Amino acid sequence: MTATLCTDKVPFLNPVNLTLENDHIFEKVNPEMEKLGYECKCLGGGKIEHNSKDKKIRVFGLSTGYGKADHSVTVEILKKEYTDYEITWSDDKK
Repeated sequence: MTATLCTDKVPFLNPVNLTLENDHIFEKVNPEMEKLGYECKCLGGGKIEHNSKDKKIRVFGLSTGYGKADHSVTVEILKKEYTDYEITWSDDKK
């Protein structure tokens, strides 16, 4: 699975520079965020499965280094951008 994180608000976060297949995204992104004046803290992790054909997104799993994020918060953020998708979350590891 490879999903792409992209935002126009933080220019270095784009499909060329960052994909969600990397286990250490926070370590990669945090120094750049600090350069922009942001203070960041990782609150947990997980996986995002994106099926663009069926317009479905599933948030699940956890980070071995940071534990599980609050997936309900992640889903609410995704729903703002993917308004026509079915977006779900679970505590499943796979």
